[in-house]
Amino acid sequence: MFIKSNRVWIAGDFIPAVIEISEGKIKGIYSADDHTADVDYGNRRIVPGFIDIHCHGAYGYDTNYAEPEGLKKWAKGIPSEGVTGFLSTTITELNPVLTKAVKNVAAVKREHVAGRDGADIIGIHFEGPYLDMKYKGAQPPEAIVPPRVDEFIQYQKDAEGLIKVITLAPEHDPELALTKYCSAHNVAVSIGHSGATFQEGIIAVANGAKSITHTYNGQSPFNHRANGVTGLALRLRDMYSEIICDCNHSTPEALNIFFNAKGKDHAIMISDALMAKGFEPGSKFMFGGHEIEIYPDGSAHLTESGSLAGSTMRMNEGLRNLVERAGVPFDAALNSATINPATLLNLHDHIGKLCTGYDADIVVLNDDYSVEETYCKGIAQLQK
Repeated sequence: MFIKSNRVWIAGDFIPAVIEISEGKIKGIYSADDHTADVDYGNRRIVPGFIDIHCHGAYGYDTNYAEPEGLKKWAKGIPSEGVTGFLSTTITELNPVLTKAVKNVAAVKREHVAGRDGADIIGIHFEGPYLDMKYKGAQPPEAIVPPRVDEFIQYQKDAEGLIKVITLAPEHDPELALTKYCSAHNVAVSIGHSGATFQEGIIAVANGAKSITHTYNGQSPFNHRANGVTGLALRLRDMYSEIICDCNHSTPEALNIFFNAKGKDHAIMISDALMAKGFEPGSKFMFGGHEIEIYPDGSAHLTESGSLAGSTMRMNEGLRNLVERAGVPFDAALNSATINPATLLNLHDHIGKLCTGYDADIVVLNDDYSVEETYCKGIAQLQK
């Protein structure tokens, strides 16, 4: 199959090109003048598929619910926003709940065929339960516990090795034992829901931490005399850092500052979306045992306290927010949803960009950032 556009994102620029797709891969990319195409997208933008490494659920399903059909529906639905791969993300809960959740992801993953069954379930982001109580955010406080290597090893065994990222508070990790263990076993440690000082964060990085979870949110803030975890994200320009780009968790100005600090190679856009994604404002759901409500701006808040609990952001909307509202250059914004998360996960040799030999994970965007089509492993998801 050949698809064509006057604007195909190659090597940091849009060029006229034809992409050949065969057996789930990009078999070749050619000059637009040299080939006819089965589908000609005209002036629509063709970009790599989006990778969301921090998302809890959608369409009424949450990772912690451990319902196979819910996870399958989620994977089928998110290509509508350009997502071709994601990490099913837990929240803090008691051990039996988390064990059941990761076992469910592993069981669905065993039968899941990316493309045929929607977006690729790349693995699991294990957010909590090893967090700081003060900066827990909407994470249930009753389930927060100190990190234990033996416990995590069992979680990973139950997950069949699918835990790819762990969010933890390193200041509560004795001798940074879990940080060191995960770093040595190909699990990216992300500092989050943490009250760590800048110095404690630096030591965690020296012992293997690779990323920072939803920068600005759920962490010790930046102050000109006490720089905190936020200061760590802004100062360490070669450290990966997540950012929620719904313009609710952070203002457009804060997003601009973040991207100016990180450049185009180390920012990672995340949705941090909850099971409330896909529902109307006013809808209410249970999240970690606590009720949340969707506000008119799409944000989700704890009903009890009004605290911000998560987002319902679609990834294509996040890209639009970055470029059109925050003034982030297109290449930096796009990288944050494609090659940067792929590189953090050590998958950048086959996903994250449009290149011969890579998986045919491709998004076709209209000028208003709506998704015209998404190809997961070469299979069209929206107009079959």
